[in-house]
Formats: sequence, C-alpha cells, structure tokens
Amino acid sequence: MSRWGGSWGGRAKFLSQFSHYLFRYATWIPPLIWFNTYVAEVTFIRGQSMYPFLNPHYHESLRKDLCLVWKLYAHEGLKRGMVVTFSRNPDDPNKIAVKRIVGLEGDVVRTKPPYPYDHVCVPEGHVWVEGDGVLSRDSNYYGPISVRLITGRITHILSPWERAGRVRWWEHPLRGGVNRAA
Repeated sequence: MSRWGGSWGGRAKFLSQFSHYLFRYATWIPPLIWFNTYVAEVTFIRGQSMYPFLNPHYHESLRKDLCLVWKLYAHEGLKRGMVVTFSRNPDDPNKIAVKRIVGLEGDVVRTKPPYPYDHVCVPEGHVWVEGDGVLSRDSNYYGPISVRLITGRITHILSPWERAGRVRWWEHPLRGGVNRAA
C-alpha cells in the first residue's frame, strides 16, 4: 500500500489515465493559440469610442458587445467604413484599439480638434481612423496610422443576442469631409 491509501497498481492506473488525458487535450493548446493569434479571435469591445455602433447600451449597463475579429490578411483590401482593430495604441501600447476607417492613402480628410491642421493628406501605407463616439481618441489625436498596425477586422457581433450577426459596416454612413483619392 502507498502512503496515499491505494495500491501501487491504482496509482499507476491513475498516472496512465492522467497522462493520456493530458496528452489528448494539451496537444490542442498550441493550435488554438496559433488560431487565436493569426486567424480569428473572439473579444469583448470595451469603452465608448465606437458608441452607438458598438456597445449601444454603454450608458445604461455594464453589458459589452462580444465580437469576432478576423485577423487573417487584416491589412489587405481595406475600405472606408470598415471597423478595424490595431495594435500599438498611442495612448497605451499594450491595448488594442477599435476604430472605423475614414480615409485611405491619398485621401484628403477634414480633421477635427485637437488635430493641429484643418486638413490632412493620408500618406502612402496609412489610414485615417476615427471612433463613432464623441469621446474617441483617434487619428485626430495621433494622426494617420500605418496599415501594418491593423491586426483585425470586426466581422460579427456574437452577443447580445438581439444584435448578433454580421457587422454591416458598408451600411453605416461615412462622415463628410473626405475627398477621395483617384
């Protein structure tokens, strides 16, 4: 008998079953991490920068939108109006920001305060992003961002259930003040 109250045979059986289940389930961890990092991720949208398009109940409850972020080839084929995530938020480099693309490279965008100039031409390889909310820290604070910083596109709202479905960004009216490049 072992000092744990069972026979050595029982302990060997337990270790055999434990190692079997550990191998069976632990082998899924690296592919899941890879999928979450490079293909798609499910995330909660926090804050009010995209209010009321995302988190429409921001001022009423603590409920947040749960969204699918598609990461595969996220910085290719960008269009005005898409809702994207990007890394290296100038306010906090450890956070991921969620904003709407307002201008593409070559576009002339009429800026909002506190940006120091009335208009800006979006440089090559960059986009101008803005939040839908009034209190949004966006390109009007830190200028155009490189498309290489874009890490994903918000494609679906998963929760709350009454709003679940595809994010129809193309139906959202774009703000005026953007002269599109030819």
